[in-house]
Amino acid sequence: MTGTGMTGTGMTGPELAGLDRAGRSTRRDRPLLRMLALAATLRGRLALAAVAGALATGCGVALLAVSGYLLARASQHPDITALSVAIVAVRGLSVGRGAFRYAERLASHDVAFRVLARARVAIWRRLERLAPAGLPAFRSGDLLARLVSDVDATQDLFIRGVAPPIAAALVGAGAVTVCVALVTPAGLVLAAGLLAGGVAVPAIGLVAARSANRQLAPARGRFAAAVADLRTGAADLQAFGASGQALDRAERANRELGRLGRRSAAASGLGTGLSALVAGLTLWAALVLGVAATGAGVLGRVPLAVLALTAMAAFEAVTLLPAAAVQLSQARASGRRIAEVLDAPDPVAEPADPLPLPAGPVTIALRDARLRYAPDGPLAIDGVSLDLPPGRRVALVGPNGAGKSTLVSVLLRFRELDGGSATLNGVDLAAFAGDDVRTVIGGCPQDPHLFDASIEENLRIADPAVSGEALRTVLRQVGLDDWVDRLPEGLATRVGPDGARVSGGQRQRIALARALLADPAVLILDEPTAHLDAGSRRQVMADVLAVTRGRCTLLITHDLDGLAQVDEIVVLDHGRVAERGTHAGLLAADGLYRRLWLARAGDDAG
Repeated sequence: MTGTGMTGTGMTGPELAGLDRAGRSTRRDRPLLRMLALAATLRGRLALAAVAGALATGCGVALLAVSGYLLARASQHPDITALSVAIVAVRGLSVGRGAFRYAERLASHDVAFRVLARARVAIWRRLERLAPAGLPAFRSGDLLARLVSDVDATQDLFIRGVAPPIAAALVGAGAVTVCVALVTPAGLVLAAGLLAGGVAVPAIGLVAARSANRQLAPARGRFAAAVADLRTGAADLQAFGASGQALDRAERANRELGRLGRRSAAASGLGTGLSALVAGLTLWAALVLGVAATGAGVLGRVPLAVLALTAMAAFEAVTLLPAAAVQLSQARASGRRIAEVLDAPDPVAEPADPLPLPAGPVTIALRDARLRYAPDGPLAIDGVSLDLPPGRRVALVGPNGAGKSTLVSVLLRFRELDGGSATLNGVDLAAFAGDDVRTVIGGCPQDPHLFDASIEENLRIADPAVSGEALRTVLRQVGLDDWVDRLPEGLATRVGPDGARVSGGQRQRIALARALLADPAVLILDEPTAHLDAGSRRQVMADVLAVTRGRCTLLITHDLDGLAQVDEIVVLDHGRVAERGTHAGLLAADGLYRRLWLARAGDDAG
């Protein structure tokens, strides 16, 4: 069903092959490789970033070396023509350094942002497959952190994890070659220094930051979840006097996140400091060897300047690697959290070759349906049978936790049965694609979501092509036409975030209108009068019963008013059918339904 809050979309697309299905068994512990798989079609841009980065760094090293040659040679007062090549080279290298660095940043960021977009699409499609049965394993705030912060963290893989190491290797090799050609011992010292600065120092930083980086992304998720709980549950927390406890939890999560962030920053600082120390010691050692060679007459003064400045500039290639290693460690932890979402098991197995939906009227039937939430848990549905032929209205009632919403999730293909059967025109529901099933079975959830848009836009989610006349008709059916006419902006009136600018009854009616516009063959209404006062409940229930007359409807409700109009009432208790029959017959039976009726009447009177 489209646009009623009960949709689900299967994952398709080449970007998911590297991240989910193909990578699920072979790359689970290599999250960064899974992210690299998303850039498979962007290899050319990655290669461009690596080459441009190497050229930019090479231009920087060569610029300083040529500048040293130019200054040292100029001190000898040669003819200006002897310096012309060096002067032109300095100009060319200066321009080339900026141009190549711009190309490297442009290419690497282009790849990073494209991959981030693909990753978010992959996660969103995965969430569609998991919703709603597979989502309770994740807190909403934590899911948001995975979708936003964790995906953002993985961009360091493409900005700092590909081009800089390649540039460091190429430029470092070139600088060492030049220094070896001038003074072999000095070149070897430079090689050792670059290896220490580019390999050993990042490794030390990684060891120092390993524990913090492993905990940083989960801590960020816990903090986001705590803040989300505060924002969405503020009214309930205030009502029950639990605001202080919730604020304390958020504050503890914030302090933990800050502590881990400081530890990670300290590791980055340690790497930067050690890198500067290694660079300084290497430069002094190369300079001492160069001066000794000059004193021995092996090396001239101009080549000495080139040697010293080349050794100093060469460390530009490895200076950023220690911090990049720490950031990549954080990206790896974030990638692992992304993989946890993408590798979460499907709550419902989609058929490899789904059958087409049958034409004509639809009949839904449950026979001895059984379902457990966990393999060793109790039965949430225990032997339930139900018939929903065309035109029949059935009310499903019972106390909280009786299994009513679980039964709905089975019919909507959000959960698999552990036993019994659920059929559509005699064919197992599992033989049809879930999205196809939800085009013929759908309706209104218990807590319908309204988008921060106009009334009309919220209705057109169900059918973007619906005519204005059809909109007016459905508004009249749910009793909203007069209210909309009195609004200054009419259908263009915005409802606010999650319908905050409309009343609870108006929100329920808008959701009901949206469900009617989707026009499923089997209409499921899950607690359409939830969170309403007694007067609003009776009015909304009367409207529900009026608009569902003559169409197949499954009504899940605690509100028993008006149920004399439905064809059958099924009473659930602890997952089993306690009673079934008509309103009058169940009241006469003096069973659970009668007790629920008397309890509701007492609540309304009070």
